[in-house]
Amino acid sequence: MRIQIIGGSGTGKSTLGKWIGQKEGIHWIDSDHYLWKNQTFTEKRSVAERYALYTPDIENHQQYVVSGSVFSWNPNGFANRELLVFLRLDETKRMNRLIKREQERYPDFTGSNAFLDWCGTYLTATDPEMIGTYAEHRLQMEQSASPVIQIDAALSTDAMYKQIKSAYQKLYP
Repeated sequence: MRIQIIGGSGTGKSTLGKWIGQKEGIHWIDSDHYLWKNQTFTEKRSVAERYALYTPDIENHQQYVVSGSVFSWNPNGFANRELLVFLRLDETKRMNRLIKREQERYPDFTGSNAFLDWCGTYLTATDPEMIGTYAEHRLQMEQSASPVIQIDAALSTDAMYKQIKSAYQKLYP
């Protein structure tokens, strides 16, 4: 099983990826680990550092579930995946989830920041070169060599997992 989950920030990619990894007993890869040096999400790794983390993940794990994308710095990343999952979510719900997460992460959060401003452009950005946008995700889905399924991220984590498992079993009986 090799699955990649993409979608806007706040759609639950990491929660779902971790859940699938535990349920299936496979390696969970959080693509944020490649990008950020620590959990403050303020200092990015160099592209060389990202590849140094990515390469052993691919070489050492026959099966994996990855939450997030590496498309902007590694367009061929996870090319051996068997299923691409796109999580969609009502924009108001998504932004509310993000505000709540920012409040939990940063005690001095005042209701807005550059990250949330960027997240607000998810649906309106039209350039697929703009990472983390629907335009980029649509391009990934269009170019995907693997089958693509779309799932409503308002469902419970277990319900999403069951949809993915069912789709996967139909594709790979």
